[in-house]
Amino acid sequence: MAGALLDVHDLVKYFPMGRSQFVKAVNKISFEVQRAEALALVGESGSGKTTVGRCVLKLIAPTSGRILFDDRDITTMSQGAFRPLRPRIQMVFQDPYDSLDPRMRVGEIVREPMKLAKQLAPSLQQARVVELLDMVGLASSVGKYPHQLSGGEQQRVGIARAIATQTELVVLDEPTSALDVSVRGEILDLLTRLQQQLGLAYIFISHDLTAVRRVCQRVAIMYLGRIIETGATEQIFEHPLHPYSRALLSSVLYPDPTQEQSRFLLHGEIPSPINLPKGCHLYARCPWAREQCQQAYPPYEEVQPGRYVSCYRVKEEVIEPATSGARTL
Repeated sequence: MAGALLDVHDLVKYFPMGRSQFVKAVNKISFEVQRAEALALVGESGSGKTTVGRCVLKLIAPTSGRILFDDRDITTMSQGAFRPLRPRIQMVFQDPYDSLDPRMRVGEIVREPMKLAKQLAPSLQQARVVELLDMVGLASSVGKYPHQLSGGEQQRVGIARAIATQTELVVLDEPTSALDVSVRGEILDLLTRLQQQLGLAYIFISHDLTAVRRVCQRVAIMYLGRIIETGATEQIFEHPLHPYSRALLSSVLYPDPTQEQSRFLLHGEIPSPINLPKGCHLYARCPWAREQCQQAYPPYEEVQPGRYVSCYRVKEEVIEPATSGARTL
């Protein structure tokens, strides 16, 4: 889309395994993130979603493809050339305690990226630290060490650090999976409030579908290094089109025992990311597979306005409307 904050085009990332084999972690995917938009990357462990986030952050170099941030190609940009853009792209990590320096106080942790970015005069940095900690609900914790905080409070520190440098895009890598259930909702509410207040864009990497529906406006579902379906969050949850999307959404467990839940099951083993099949990667497990699916990988095409799917059957409108995703999470 024109004017997208982040535009990823044909991104590929292979990891070498020996002399002639490669793990195909990300295999030619494209997506955009608009300004002030939260996009979820959803999929099972090993689908490649975290690798995508690391490529966007330039923590690892992609094998091929292009990553444009604010219309600037950062794919081949040197670390020195990328340094002025680094403050605008930040990350919140999965394990909050491991992401914080145990020898630094909370105020020092939040202030450190300001020192490195040099966007704010040193005399103004302490006031900004207090302001940020107040925004995340930790105004009284400026002098504490990470071990003196709960897991939820540690993650709040990580969030405050991520937004300390005039940040525009935050990559959230499973930001609530290491937290107690009782505090997950509080962190998700905080992320939603900060997005609205500061106009942040998110890449929300998760397999927690309830969290995704609560925070994100769009969802991209990944399977074995490919994006197989993209659409508005409510569209995906109410009417998933791709058979893998149906299976993924039908796996959500609901706390209401009176709520009827239909199941859409896939059978068989997940193919190895080293030796992926020629055609659709879901072919051997899909109940709707036919010969065409085995011959060539289905193109990733727009089947409805803003709705993209990689499936021959969906494109031909053979599939009946789905019901497995129509649930209130």
